[in-house]
Amino acid sequence: MSQMFPAGYGAAARRYDERMPGSSTTSNDSAPPSGWPGRRLGLPAVGPRSVGRVGRRTAAIFIDWGLCTLLSVVFFHYDPTATLVIFAIAQIVFLITASGGIGHLIMGLRVVSVDGRWLGPWRPVIRTLLLCLVIPAVIWDRDQRGMHDRLAGTVIVRR
Repeated sequence: MSQMFPAGYGAAARRYDERMPGSSTTSNDSAPPSGWPGRRLGLPAVGPRSVGRVGRRTAAIFIDWGLCTLLSVVFFHYDPTATLVIFAIAQIVFLITASGGIGHLIMGLRVVSVDGRWLGPWRPVIRTLLLCLVIPAVIWDRDQRGMHDRLAGTVIVRR
């Protein structure tokens, strides 16, 4: 019986176990693996290093964009191009130095490489350039990673 369910959840635990690949009760080995976002990447379902969920990531980008807009208003009397440039520079600098933008850090998230190595300078640059195009950021995979994260080899996880 699954360790995720307390006593009294027998039917729910059996259904969960039946969906888990490699389970002794798996009825169809050709079924796609189920589970949580990040499971294919070896990340836990919850807690530190689990995939950061959409709500937190959305709040993080609003925080970052709001701060960059504020800087654009103060220094450039609100220039949309300046806002985008400030956003891109802030993302690259903070990803390299702190593994996340200000919004990520406030929301308890960080950006890590899938292979566990240091992000280095090229991953933040590629990720940020694709993020600024917007479209790659709204196309997700089963692990809730945007195309910009997939192409940069990164994933947003909880701290």
